[in-house]
Amino acid sequence: MTAPQRGGLLGLLPLPERNAVTRALRTETVGGIVLLIAAVLALVWANSPWGDGYASVRDFHLGFGAFDLSIGHWASDGLLTLFFLVAGIELKRELVVGELRRPAAAAVPVVAAVCGIALPALIFTVVAGTQGGDLSGWAVPIATDIAFALAVLAVIGTHLPAAVRAFLLTLAVVDDLCAILVIAIFYTASLDLLALAGAVAGLVVFWLLQRFRVRGWYLYIPLGLVIWGLMLTSGVHATVAGVAMGLLLRARPNPGEEESPGEQVEHAVRPLSAGVAVPLFALFSAGVSVSGTALAGVFTEPEPLGVVLGLVVGKTIGIFAGTYLVARFTRLSLNPDLAWRDVFSIAVLAGIGFTVSLLITELAFTDPALTESVKAAVLIGSLIAALLATVLLKRRNRHYSRLCEEEEADEDGDGVPDVYQR
Repeated sequence: MTAPQRGGLLGLLPLPERNAVTRALRTETVGGIVLLIAAVLALVWANSPWGDGYASVRDFHLGFGAFDLSIGHWASDGLLTLFFLVAGIELKRELVVGELRRPAAAAVPVVAAVCGIALPALIFTVVAGTQGGDLSGWAVPIATDIAFALAVLAVIGTHLPAAVRAFLLTLAVVDDLCAILVIAIFYTASLDLLALAGAVAGLVVFWLLQRFRVRGWYLYIPLGLVIWGLMLTSGVHATVAGVAMGLLLRARPNPGEEESPGEQVEHAVRPLSAGVAVPLFALFSAGVSVSGTALAGVFTEPEPLGVVLGLVVGKTIGIFAGTYLVARFTRLSLNPDLAWRDVFSIAVLAGIGFTVSLLITELAFTDPALTESVKAAVLIGSLIAALLATVLLKRRNRHYSRLCEEEEADEDGDGVPDVYQR
């Protein structure tokens, strides 16, 4: 008998079990659950008697020269690049074959996303500015966590229309794009122009390989590592390299291809992103103090308060108001499969900021105590948004479940359940 094939991260598992694990990690529900477990583990570990060990592991340095990074930075600057690579592929797919390819269909959620970015930033600026806080964290509450938000929707929304997921996905993709631009423009302290030029040259080579349909992992993996390394040393956050390469991958298959290169890469990378990269980032970013004093500070200190209000209030009002205004005062209209209560539920759900918000927090603040406090605010704000959205989405799910039952009961389509005609 031939021994089961082994190799890669899951190589210790027999082939059938390994395939089952990777299939599960490609689903939104499992990926979100793994992320949640990692965040809870970080909180428990950091606040346990072994909390000093947590800090020691997170701050332990590996590497050499410009690549001498702490484990925490390897998670945020290195592994999280895989998450942004998948995000870039999703964005490219939406632009080429998805909702964003048709401006009329994409305009409403895109405007809603922009309003859902602007209002949280404004709320943070007003709250922190009027109380003498540090305004450098204005971008912390602007992003929606795709993994968490879609996981909540997947668990609860068993009967919700497909338009609900499409609206949320478009919102989250636009959020991610804006967050990446914000990181590249506003959170780059200094630039090494030579390294940046090298990274751009590498991306041009990457594009040419795609343009001329050149295949072969032995080319793309070394080139991707070189681009990532040059982007890291340039001063621009290294995750930008991930989204750039994701956007350059072809989203349409050639004649004779079953899948496009983007689909192939996403299929291979998503389990690593969902099962390793994002959970490890959460493990080494979400370990903040949850003492009574720290929790009280979330609602009394200007920066954490601005983050909580930005995520819970700013996201909700910004997205809902943006959607209403564009549907009310322009020729654009809301998808007929969406009700306004659905839009409000999505707006609340978009307040889950987690991954990108934690990343921007680390980039925005230099004071360790303030960084910990703002991270706690991100966790609390995201938790509040998730709980409120769960309640709202459950009600909408029950509503659509009843409609499905009524349609199934009315087999002849006359509007009267057949049980009453018998």
